[in-house]
Amino acid sequence: MENFNTSLKSWIDNEKAATEFINVVSKLWFDKSIELILLRSVLVNRGSGKILNKHIRAETILMKPVRVQDSLLIANAILEENIAPARIDIGRLNSEWTDQKANYPSVNAFVLDKLQAFVNAPPRSDKTQDVVLYGFGRIGRLLARELTQFAGNGTHLRLRAIVTRSNSDEDIKKRVSLFRKDSVHGNYNGVANEDFVNKAMMVNGQIIKFLAASNPEDLDYEAEGIYNALIIDNTGVYRDRESLSRHLKAKGAAKVLLTAPGKGDIPNIVYGVNQASLDLDKEVIFSAASCTTNAIVPGLEVLENELGIVKGHIETIHAYTNDQNLLDNYHKKSRRGRSAPLNMVITETGAGSAAAKAIPSLKGKLTSNAVRVPVPNVSLAILTIEVDKPTTAEAVNEFFLSATLKGKLIEQIRYSNSTEFVSSDGIGDSCACIFDSPATKVSDDGRSVILYLWYDNEFGYTSQVVRLARHIGKVKSYRYY
Repeated sequence: MENFNTSLKSWIDNEKAATEFINVVSKLWFDKSIELILLRSVLVNRGSGKILNKHIRAETILMKPVRVQDSLLIANAILEENIAPARIDIGRLNSEWTDQKANYPSVNAFVLDKLQAFVNAPPRSDKTQDVVLYGFGRIGRLLARELTQFAGNGTHLRLRAIVTRSNSDEDIKKRVSLFRKDSVHGNYNGVANEDFVNKAMMVNGQIIKFLAASNPEDLDYEAEGIYNALIIDNTGVYRDRESLSRHLKAKGAAKVLLTAPGKGDIPNIVYGVNQASLDLDKEVIFSAASCTTNAIVPGLEVLENELGIVKGHIETIHAYTNDQNLLDNYHKKSRRGRSAPLNMVITETGAGSAAAKAIPSLKGKLTSNAVRVPVPNVSLAILTIEVDKPTTAEAVNEFFLSATLKGKLIEQIRYSNSTEFVSSDGIGDSCACIFDSPATKVSDDGRSVILYLWYDNEFGYTSQVVRLARHIGKVKSYRYY
């Protein structure tokens, strides 16, 4: 009985600390535009149970104590100091505090040392970027959720309008309902109401206009008080420079971001890998590539850098999409006419060739194909790669663990050491891919490597689009990962 009571008291103490921690996380976010994350997991708008679960998971990855009481201590110190707007991984700070606290007279001294580049510094960006969503489908609604839920004090990306073919009261009612409730991703974590008088929806205090148009060039954003807007086209209708340039003919539009692979000379960007190649002062049209390209390129980047890639094949086990039919019916593409919830359907993917646009050294080295399967979300990319240097499964896993803890791919790759992971466990994960370490295979000669990369083909991709939008809009904050 004594062990039971001791254990319960310890858990209650942890929950109390987590509740206090949530309050400090909110103050940092809303008052100072400082976002705390934990090994890339969002902490804003999360309950105490999720906060504690994230700390427990961090312990299994870092293989050391990650106490919520230490996170609370560090967060309070950040709140007390004059730190510039930033995105800070408190998991890393917590781990460093565990190892190094004997070297500091106080937690404030520790924070000032670790975050010295941000102390008394001006914001990395002092501008705001108006955003317009052109289209309001699966990706469009998730983008609206992310942009409104994490708007903070409204000093960075600001969703100002959504363009659809109609903005009748009935259409607005249906679209807001679809925004609030989602069968895969659950209910919106906030307040969203229709405003029929102003043809808008009010989301967490943000007024977002619904604009009706059949052609991009017909719109006048400036008439709505929207200037120099980034237009995020998630319709997939316009894919080349000529058609996407139609957006720029609208008053108030400045740049265009396509949420699909771009054709021709449009730069296809996988954020975390090749965004530095962009000339943001000259280019005005961008592509965020595809969800599968975003999932595989970070993994290919690790292998290319560590082992060198000779050649390989990518097979994507992909969730079905709205492009397929619920029941057998005519479809212009082969096989896709058959019922999506009842069949596995072989189809094409350009992810292999698209990967070479992000990593030029891979040109001509990769083939790819896809199988659509009867799940509504979360896909799996299987990478079978011949490498230059012989290796082992243990070494490959270590490469990926290191990539998730430091370097430029920490937002793109999440490391999973769970032997029980299944597709639904990946719903809502913000990383471009989840590396399944127990599934890694390496041939006896060490030259053939097989990787399994899970990805939320909706939300993970949306998170990549938001990261790229921040980059294009030049509204990024400092980072401590």
